[in-house]
Amino acid sequence: MSDPETTPDVRPVYKAPGLEERGISWRTWLLGAEAALMYVYLFAPIVVLVIFSFTSDPFGIRWTGFTLNWYAKLLSNTRLIDATIHTLTVATLSTLVATVLGTMLALAMERYRFRGRSATDTLLYLPIVIPEIVLAVALLSFFAFAFNLAESLFGIHMQQGMATVVIAHVTFSVAFVVVTVRTSLRGFDQRLEEAAMDLGASRFQTFRRVTFPLILPGIIGGALLAFTLSLDDFIISLFVAGPGTLLLPVEVYNRVKRSVTPEINAISTLMLLFSMALVGLSQLVQRQKR
Repeated sequence: MSDPETTPDVRPVYKAPGLEERGISWRTWLLGAEAALMYVYLFAPIVVLVIFSFTSDPFGIRWTGFTLNWYAKLLSNTRLIDATIHTLTVATLSTLVATVLGTMLALAMERYRFRGRSATDTLLYLPIVIPEIVLAVALLSFFAFAFNLAESLFGIHMQQGMATVVIAHVTFSVAFVVVTVRTSLRGFDQRLEEAAMDLGASRFQTFRRVTFPLILPGIIGGALLAFTLSLDDFIISLFVAGPGTLLLPVEVYNRVKRSVTPEINAISTLMLLFSMALVGLSQLVQRQKR
């Protein structure tokens, strides 16, 4: 019989599960903290802008009370309203043209093999990777050359305006539409097209009834992306718009050079909400596709 005074106590001692046992390591906490700091870094200026669009301070730099007067004043500011209408018109027209051209180009690149395809594939992404200021200067030089040539050959006097802005926005938007539509085409089951043609459908009927509905989410996603890029573009619009064309990003920049008023914060907040709605719609369409 053992002596109770000398026998070691072997009873199990309860120990609360640590972070490792619960699957939560210090690396997880560190990663979470890093993500939180990153989001604060990215979105803190936007949150400040939205908050100060509701301040009653006429200079928009202090919180002196809640008001919606700056949003009401936007409705009576005809210059800002005209700039918004012009910007939406340019974005709509450039998106329509870029979507049609980008979809046709994506179909050609994915379905056909032709001479110069590799070079076309490389040059296609050039507007995405080159600096925007370089593209703006290139477009400005091109328009100046084209206008001088038209005047010397045909006597037609042309100048920069809404048309040049639409052409410029189409130039950089097409590449984004092509990328989005090509992604849809790479996951496309071509046996569906073959089955439709075996059943007697022509190529056009197969495209209209089979191909187009299946790649439509990709087309819509590319169109929404092009619209958002055109809506927010400032550098290219500033270079090619000309003196008589009023666009919202340029108008906001001209006003900000003098002072950042709550009215500017209000129009920026509305543009932010509109852009977020477009991005959300694009994500919804892509999710429905999956």
